[in-house]
Amino acid sequence: MDKIEKDLLEQITGLHEVPQGAYNIRANGRGAGRRTTENIDIVTKTDKPGIDIYIKPGTKNESVHIPVLLSETGLQDLVYNDFYVGEGADVTIVAGCGIHNGGDGESRHDGIHTFHLAADARLRYVEKHYGQGDGNGQNVMNPTTVIELAERAHMEMETTQIRGVDSTVRVTRSTLADGASLRIRENLMTHGSQLAETDFSVDMNGEDCSADVVSRSVAKDTSRQVFRSCINGNNRCTGHTECDAIIMDEASVSAIPELTANHLDAALIHEAAIGKIAGEQLIKLMTLGLTEQEAEEQIVSGFLK
Repeated sequence: MDKIEKDLLEQITGLHEVPQGAYNIRANGRGAGRRTTENIDIVTKTDKPGIDIYIKPGTKNESVHIPVLLSETGLQDLVYNDFYVGEGADVTIVAGCGIHNGGDGESRHDGIHTFHLAADARLRYVEKHYGQGDGNGQNVMNPTTVIELAERAHMEMETTQIRGVDSTVRVTRSTLADGASLRIRENLMTHGSQLAETDFSVDMNGEDCSADVVSRSVAKDTSRQVFRSCINGNNRCTGHTECDAIIMDEASVSAIPELTANHLDAALIHEAAIGKIAGEQLIKLMTLGLTEQEAEEQIVSGFLK
C-alpha cells in the first residue's frame, strides 16, 4: 500500500498497519492482501465480484477486517460479500470504505453485505465511511446490508460516516427468528451540499425477538439528510427506533419512522427529535474560554459519541 492507502486504512479502521487475524483488503477494485485463520476462511466468489467469509461454529474472540480503499479517480467499484457465522460463534467484523479522489471524476463504491447468523451466534459489525481528496470529483458510497438472524442470534451494527462523502444511500434489511436480537447505532455528519439517505427495515418474525435502531446525526451548511426506519412486529416482540438530529446553518433533515404491528403482543416504540444547538449550551462553554466555533465542535463531538 502507498501512503494514501495507508492513511485511508487508518481513518476507517484505526489501524496503522496490516491487521492481526483474518483480513481481506480490497484496493482500487482488486485484492491487495488476505489472511485466513484456522477458524475463519475467506473465499473469492467465482460468479461476481466479492468474497464469502466462513466462520466456524464456536469461534470466540476473533476478528475479521475487510476494508475497501479507492485512490483512483473515476473508479466505480461494486462488491458482494456474504458472511456465514457458525452456531455459537462470537466474533467482530470491521469493514468500511475510504475514498481519496484527487480528480474530476466520480469515485464510487457500492457494497452489498449479507450476514447469515446461525443459532446462538453473536456478531459485532463495525463499518466506517470516509472521503478525502483535493479534486472536484464526487465521493459516493452506497452500502446495502442484509441481515438474517436465526434463533437466539444477536448482532450489533455500528455505522459511522466520518466526513468527505458527497452522496450516500444506506439500505438495511433484516429478519429475526425466535429470540433473536438486533442493535443498530448510526452516527452521521454531513456538510457542504452532501446528501445522506438511510433506509432501515426490520421484520420481527420470531417469538420474543427484539430490535433497537438508533440514529444520531448532525447536518451542516446546505446538506440534506433523510432517515427512514420501518419496524414490522409479526410476532410477540419488542421494537424501538429513534432518530436524534442537530440541524445547523441551512441544512435539511427528514425523519420518517414507521411501525406496523401484525400481532397482539408486538410492543413497538418510535422517537424522533430534530433541533438546533441550544443557546445555553453554547454560552456555558464560551464562559469557559471557548470560541463559539470551538463550543459548537465540542457539542457536536459529544452528541455523536
